[in-house]
Amino acid sequence: MTKGFDDLLKKVSECSKKTVAVAVAEDAPVLEAIKAAKEQGIADAILVGNKAKMEEIAATLNMDLSQYEVINEEDNIQAALKAVSLVHDGKADMYMKGLIDTKNFLKSVLDKEVGLRTGKPLSHVCVFEVKGVDHLLFLTDVAFMTYPTLEDKVAIIENTVEVCHACGINEPKVAPIAAVEVVNPKMPCTVDAAELVKMNEEGKITGCIVDGPLSMDMAIDKEAASHKGGAGRKIAGDADVLLFPDIHAGNLVYKVLTHLCEMKNGCILTGTAAPVILTSRSDSFETKINSIALAAVVAESMKH
Repeated sequence: MTKGFDDLLKKVSECSKKTVAVAVAEDAPVLEAIKAAKEQGIADAILVGNKAKMEEIAATLNMDLSQYEVINEEDNIQAALKAVSLVHDGKADMYMKGLIDTKNFLKSVLDKEVGLRTGKPLSHVCVFEVKGVDHLLFLTDVAFMTYPTLEDKVAIIENTVEVCHACGINEPKVAPIAAVEVVNPKMPCTVDAAELVKMNEEGKITGCIVDGPLSMDMAIDKEAASHKGGAGRKIAGDADVLLFPDIHAGNLVYKVLTHLCEMKNGCILTGTAAPVILTSRSDSFETKINSIALAAVVAESMKH
C-alpha cells in the first residue's frame, strides 16, 4: 500500500527504467527536475527543443547534456510534435511539458497522427501526501475539466482509479464532494453523486467504491463523519479520491493544500495513451520530480 511519496519512489525503483520525452526542453526548472530524476534513478529523458539554449541552461545547472539524447528543434510546435511522437512510437514512456504554452502542448497530445489520444476524455489527477492524513489523497479534477457532466465524471473516476491501482490502492474509495451529504434537487452535483453511486452498485463503474454526495469533512475526517452519523456510509472520513463538482472547487482545495499545509504533491494528465506531465510554472522543484515519479509508476502499470 502506497501511503506517501517515499513509498511511490520505492515503487519506481521496482519498475523498469522509464524515459520521459520533454517538449521544448530549454526551461531551467524542468531541466533541473530532469537532472534530479536521472540522478535518483527515476527516469531518463529525451530532450527536444533549442539545443543551444539547453546548453546555456545546463551550464548553470552543472548538468552534463551528453548524458541525454538531445534533438535540436527550434520551432516550438515542431518540437512538441517530435517529442510526443517519441512516446506515440514507444521510444519514450511519458510526455512532459517544457517551455511551451499549455494550449499548444495539449494540441500535440491530441494530434491525430502522432499524439496520445485514446478517444477517452482527458482529466487531471493531483496526488497529495498531507501531514496528518495517513494515506495519499487523489484530487480530481483541479486543472483541466471545467464543468464536468455526469458522463465526464464517470470518465474522471475511471481515469483516476487507474492511477490509484498503479499506486497500489486496489479498491480506492471515491467521494463525489458537495456542500452537503444529502441529495438536493436544487444542487445538481448532489444528484450526479447519487447517480454515480448507483452506477457503481450496478457494476457500471468498477475497481472502486463510490459514496456520495459527501461534504469535505465527512470525506476526509473520521471524527467529523462519526459526529454527522456517517456510521452507515461506505466512506466515513477515509476517502482516497476527492471528486470535485467543478474546477473552482477543485482548484480552491488544491491551492489551500499547497499554500497552507505541510504536503508533497505530484500531478499527471490522464485519459491519454501514456502519462502526460503537465506541471505549472509555479510548481516547486519537488512537485516536478514527484510528477515524473507518479508518471513512471502509471506508465509501468499501463504496460500490463
